[in-house]
Amino acid sequence: MSDSANVPLEIAEAAGRKSHLFRRMLKNPTGLISLIILAVVFTAAIFAGVLATHDPNYADLLNLRKAPGGDYLLGTDASGRDIWSRLLFASRYSLLGAALATGIAAFLGVTSGLIAGFYGRWFESLASWVTSLLMALPGIVVLLAARSVLGPSMWIAMSIFGVLLAPAFFRLTHAAVVGVRNELYVDAARVAGVKDLSIIGRHILSVVRAPVIIQSATVAIIAVAIQAGLGFIGMLDQTIPTWGSMLNDAFGAMYLTPIQLVWPSSAIALTAIGFALFANTLRDELERSAKPKKLKGKAKAAADAAVDSSGEPPVVHAEIKEADAPVLLQVTGLVVGYDQPDGSLTQVVNGVDIAVRKGEVHGLIGESGSGKTQTAFSVLGLLPDGGRVAAGSVVFDGETLTGKSAKAMRSIQGRRISYVPQEPMSNLDPSFSIGSQMVEPMRVTLGLSAKEAKAKALDLLSKVGIVDPQRTFNAYPHEVSGGMAQRVLIAGAISCDPDLIIADEPTTALDVTVQAEILDLLRGLQEELDVAILIVTHNFGVVADICDRVSVMQNGRIVETGPARSIFAEPRHPYTRSLFDAILEDGAARGALAHASDRHTTAGGAR
Repeated sequence: MSDSANVPLEIAEAAGRKSHLFRRMLKNPTGLISLIILAVVFTAAIFAGVLATHDPNYADLLNLRKAPGGDYLLGTDASGRDIWSRLLFASRYSLLGAALATGIAAFLGVTSGLIAGFYGRWFESLASWVTSLLMALPGIVVLLAARSVLGPSMWIAMSIFGVLLAPAFFRLTHAAVVGVRNELYVDAARVAGVKDLSIIGRHILSVVRAPVIIQSATVAIIAVAIQAGLGFIGMLDQTIPTWGSMLNDAFGAMYLTPIQLVWPSSAIALTAIGFALFANTLRDELERSAKPKKLKGKAKAAADAAVDSSGEPPVVHAEIKEADAPVLLQVTGLVVGYDQPDGSLTQVVNGVDIAVRKGEVHGLIGESGSGKTQTAFSVLGLLPDGGRVAAGSVVFDGETLTGKSAKAMRSIQGRRISYVPQEPMSNLDPSFSIGSQMVEPMRVTLGLSAKEAKAKALDLLSKVGIVDPQRTFNAYPHEVSGGMAQRVLIAGAISCDPDLIIADEPTTALDVTVQAEILDLLRGLQEELDVAILIVTHNFGVVADICDRVSVMQNGRIVETGPARSIFAEPRHPYTRSLFDAILEDGAARGALAHASDRHTTAGGAR
């Protein structure tokens, strides 16, 4: 086999070959240092019972303040207790206490932040109020009061401290989720039939992952420091060795044996440094902030060719279908409005009637702001916050969709009605590979196994004209062109075998060559799968190229509808004629262009 024939295989292997996270951490100098520090600290904590040479609480009155060496590796304190053994057990209790506080804070804060940020409404107001209340409480006063009531328990103190630290996670998570909850790729996941829990766990949580990691390290460091402080002032159980209680013992003998201060303070400092370095490195590796290795030579040339050589297939105009097919989607008297603060309703769709038949491509055309997308979102049940269907009905295959809850619409979205958006890059989550985003809806909606869903995804990618399906399956959204991304979304739209595809300006963000390919692809898929398509557009070229029937929309109303051929041959409504008159092709010349200097001279002469 020639070298050139091997290149695609090499590219696929290079794209699919990902270093293990732990290995990447080891290759990072900062990560390696942090792992060494934390490995030492955690090893000491876990194996304290094995490594300790004495009982940490045994007082040897014959060896008070003994210097390091001999049977006592780090010496003894003022009570004759072995400092080495106490340091080991103090590491265990201090780390467990910090983990308890951090875990409680992260669980309460991240969970409430995700729910409040994603759903909003009354829970967001309640959670924000509770957060403000907790932040207003003086932490040390609360801990002192708890000690007087509940006793000097380190576990109770750290649990309470974890609750007090939860607002740090809540505010961080809530702000991040609010920023992405209305992103198009989140709406695309909803339309694909993905459940809220899966959307939050995969698409939303990935956004807050990096800041939560950093925040966890910060909170863990604070918890270690606060626990040491509480132990130092004697607020914790003195029968449990902690770094704070060791500091207290060493401080009392500071002038006699100052070296005793070194051991607990060094443990605190090293642990804090280890947490901080580890969190920053882990964040960087998870977010893949390091620059990827570039493909060289033939591999790079072949990769460029795989992306750019999509070709330009001939545009084939299919014959218009007869209009005797049963109606699949019936929109009757649809009124969509947005409630205003004064109690009024601003209507954006005013009594729309649309009928889409099975196996038909129906074009919804009009200028920007005419209400086309709002109509499409009403059918999907995805109107933005504040919007609602004020009147009319949407009936899909005999089932009324208006009035259905968001949960009930999940049985329709992605399963029987799918959606192709106008901005392909914004509708693909940059945190996940294209393959994972295609496989997830099929597993949720069709109940396929991971292997079956992957096989179907590769077949669909091939069906929509992608040259190297495996490479695209492994790629991330930023690694493909806009035309390929739109093909991926079309493949995702047909992946769950829908009866109706709603395509909202599917060619707006693409150049004219790719537009022709996408339109030809949609028409080919429609004929092959016998699926109905409602295409929202303001481009008459798209209508002429693909549509069987057309509805012309102006100011939230349908002003003309009928077969595409009839409307092009004889537009009857003045607005439809004005849209045709606005087309520049074959229009009258507008005169010679005037150069800037000519205009300046003319203006000067006028003066």
